[in-house]
Amino acid sequence: MLPNAIEGKDVLFLAQNLPENPLRYAWYKGERVDSTRQIASYRLDTQSNATGPAYSGRETIYPNGSLLFQKVTLSDTGNYTLRAIKTNLQTEEVTGQLRVYLELPKPNITSNNSNPVEHKDPVVFTCEPEIQDTTYLWLINSRSVQNSPTLELSKDNRTLTLLRVTRSDIGPYECESRNPVSASRSDPLYLNVSSGKSSPGSFLWNLAGIVIGVLVGVVLAAALGCFLFLRRTRRVSGLHEPREHQPPASTPGHGPSSNSISQAPLPGPTTVVPIYEELLNPNTDIYCRIVPKADMAY
Repeated sequence: MLPNAIEGKDVLFLAQNLPENPLRYAWYKGERVDSTRQIASYRLDTQSNATGPAYSGRETIYPNGSLLFQKVTLSDTGNYTLRAIKTNLQTEEVTGQLRVYLELPKPNITSNNSNPVEHKDPVVFTCEPEIQDTTYLWLINSRSVQNSPTLELSKDNRTLTLLRVTRSDIGPYECESRNPVSASRSDPLYLNVSSGKSSPGSFLWNLAGIVIGVLVGVVLAAALGCFLFLRRTRRVSGLHEPREHQPPASTPGHGPSSNSISQAPLPGPTTVVPIYEELLNPNTDIYCRIVPKADMAY
């Protein structure tokens, strides 16, 4: 029985239970002895070897009848026959099969929808890449997957379908690829399953955020308006600040004339008058009215 092999590796076809008094060994590609498909032979009495039409340059035959096959390829898969000729010219033959496989790369999972809506969207997982003579296995939460009312596997097991997604189906999901010479497992994949509608709690939080934002804006606008109003009020109040007017000293013997100086009432300090209006229509009431004094007799 020949061993299974990984593509690109060396394989030794080991000859066992050989007959006594062997004279010659020969290897053939195929299930029968065919001189047109001879790979190599070794003659013990002369300790010499020879190659045949099926020799590829990668085979080496040894005196014990074993054959070394270097850097096997997928095309080397098939049957091989060893023929032993004894010194009495009797022959014995044995056939074995060599199977060459790829060394499997690390698989990865692809999904048609990584953000499904609960109870609405189906999800299809695919184990990549697709490789001939490979077995695929699926695991959910590190447990092997079988067909069920909510899970469906393809015939080759390379595709897994979730028919009805629920919150409990977030994963992790893993796929494993295997052949007789190697095995490899993917990284875990998780689903983000949503309910498809906003919860009352999230709605209230969003509403509270909007209300708080509006209130903060109103407070800031009111504070800015108050600041500008007070600043303008102080500037205008400075322009209208009344000055003290001292009445002229009375002449001895004469009291102040009742019509010598007449003062108009001044506006209160809280009166707000825009500057441009003051310049266009000056308020003369804020100045003293001066009336000429009557001539006095000497």
